[in-house]
Amino acid sequence: MGAQKSIHAGKAKIDVNVDFTHKLCASLRLPSLRNSGSPLSLLIGSLCIKHPNLFGGSEKLDVSWDKGLYDSNILVAYRRPRPQWVAQQCFVMQHSLSPEIGVHGIPVDNFSRSGSGGVNLSRLSVGLDLNEPASSKWSSTTSIKFENVRLLNDDGRSITRDLDGFPVTCSGNAHDSMVVLKQESQYAKANDRSFSRFTMQIEQGIPVLSKWLIFNRFKCVASKGIKVGPAFLLTSLTGGSIVGDMAPYQAFAIGGLGSVRGYGEGAVGSGRSCLVANTELTFPLSKMLEGSLFLDCGTDLGSGRLVPGNPALRQGKPGSGVGLGYGLRFKSPIGHFQVDYAINAFHQKTLYFGITNLAS
Repeated sequence: MGAQKSIHAGKAKIDVNVDFTHKLCASLRLPSLRNSGSPLSLLIGSLCIKHPNLFGGSEKLDVSWDKGLYDSNILVAYRRPRPQWVAQQCFVMQHSLSPEIGVHGIPVDNFSRSGSGGVNLSRLSVGLDLNEPASSKWSSTTSIKFENVRLLNDDGRSITRDLDGFPVTCSGNAHDSMVVLKQESQYAKANDRSFSRFTMQIEQGIPVLSKWLIFNRFKCVASKGIKVGPAFLLTSLTGGSIVGDMAPYQAFAIGGLGSVRGYGEGAVGSGRSCLVANTELTFPLSKMLEGSLFLDCGTDLGSGRLVPGNPALRQGKPGSGVGLGYGLRFKSPIGHFQVDYAINAFHQKTLYFGITNLAS
């Protein structure tokens, strides 16, 4: 339900991918976020341009554009060659636009789905990534970036307040600006029967100017997988918190695929802190098909009221939730397909579709 094409222009390579599959999957899982009569709104795809030797010194330039149903992302990355024993540098410029569903979305159908709250996030970032040389088990990435965040309504106009009249930025203006120093470290260990992984992210807002945001935000994820006979048991625990200046869009959104299934995106809650636990057992049904049983739970630890404007309380989010269900995992040469059927604490059922690792 799509098309891929690679074009070589001198030393540069252009990859074009046009896909209609996600339109079908998303329409079965999400309510319409906005009305659009344009035929281009049905188009899902990506464009990637790569040059391996831009100035003759092995400099690499990557330019990519991804378009979803209601979101888009443009990324420009420039890398210069450096010795392997020192940190690899990458200059990055990125612009993304996406609906802000996790915090401002409106839960519907007993919290099983989230509709548009009329708030969209436009983020421009420019900065430098430093990838430290990886050891056998540890890897680390440090970045420092300038970010400008602007909130838009569904018509693309800048807004300072949500539908209830509460501010959507920390500054109260049409945009927030900040310099963010981010450190991400990951530990991974695996063998034939199990694996362990621990990831920690720390973000620090640097007060270059008095009006720019000053905050500290951390998030950690610990996961463990173990083989149980022919089946595989995976458990994970995710926690995070933010202190200092905060805009509503920086809150931790709980609920949805990848969080607590059975709920819409952010329909469990959104807070300054979060704690989410996931357990999933997968077992083979055939060579290409696996079944799964899962249990998810999450809570904002009572921190929803600490988010500016308290959007979770205004939308009636419970602040904690449990979802359980079963699913199928289908592996094929063109990609991995996932179907999950979940039920939440309000006995509302939700069906999720996912497609990953599409062959290019």
